[in-house]
Amino acid sequence: MTFKNLFIEHELSPDVKAWIKEEVDEQEQRYRAVSNSMDDLAPMREKWYQEFFDRISTSGFNEDGDTKTPIKPENLPVKPDGRADQVLWKYGIDGE
Repeated sequence: MTFKNLFIEHELSPDVKAWIKEEVDEQEQRYRAVSNSMDDLAPMREKWYQEFFDRISTSGFNEDGDTKTPIKPENLPVKPDGRADQVLWKYGIDGE
């Protein structure tokens, strides 16, 4: 057994397997609902990003106490073409 793989093989009763399947199905439904909501917010999120960039390039971000440092527009991050925001759902162990 490696440090990262802490899985111990064991038998599951049919009741436990049914419960696990039910829980996974419910989690997948919740994930789809959150993912769809996030997709619906995409146009508004782009506006929020732009408002944030405008704010930190004009009034700056809080560096220390009341000291704010403006960010030059050329130093702002640029979203790569073809890349969409996404909801991540990591489950299981590494490599699954």
